[in-house]
Amino acid sequence: MILITGVLLWRREFNIFEVRYPKVQFLRAVLMIASTFLFVNGLRLMPLADTVAIAFVGPIFVTALAPILLSERVGWRRWSAVLVGFAGVLIILRPGGDGLHWAALLPAGAALCGACRDLLTRGISHGEASGTTLFYSTLGVALAGAVTAPFGWQMPALADLGLFVVSGMLLGIAHFLHIETFRFAEAAVVTPFKYSSLLWAMAIGFLVWGDIPDNRTLLGAALLIGSGLYIFHREGRRSAKLAA
Repeated sequence: MILITGVLLWRREFNIFEVRYPKVQFLRAVLMIASTFLFVNGLRLMPLADTVAIAFVGPIFVTALAPILLSERVGWRRWSAVLVGFAGVLIILRPGGDGLHWAALLPAGAALCGACRDLLTRGISHGEASGTTLFYSTLGVALAGAVTAPFGWQMPALADLGLFVVSGMLLGIAHFLHIETFRFAEAAVVTPFKYSSLLWAMAIGFLVWGDIPDNRTLLGAALLIGSGLYIFHREGRRSAKLAA
């Protein structure tokens, strides 16, 4: 929040107080808070791989809801690429097969909230500044975090605080890029690229900790890369046809 406010002041972007869609901004912040709350509580009750795998149904939710809420056309090719990418996620994460647990509704709910947030972002992207959306959503999450502080807050060690600072800076930059990209592409095109976070995790794991991916992980990565390249290729051809 400090980073975002500082950048906005430095760039003299005082238009953050000129909100064109206050109700949508409020709802977007609520969805971010709900998504975080549901996902974190899912981690408390389920294995990490299961929670993350279920949360990755978000792009499927967006692909299904985009035609209804945004009138975006989603054909069978894009649907196929999204489902192939999700198959790659399941291969990499290998969620357990102990049957459906009620706690699975938590990360699924987090994914649905995240999908609705992305659809709202796309809906207001051409009328609201990205800095405005970033500021108010982050403010909502910060206030929600402050409200929960009396219920179990523990002061982190100094070294951990440094990691929190770096994490906050990276998250702020990532969130801005995430909002900005909806200005240039349809929601159903953008969201499947969230799967690439697993590829980054694999690369960082190898470079920092020397973790070597096994064959199943490499197969899942190949499916993720293939689905992403296919969507990128299809949208490139579609844009070329529209330009012609």
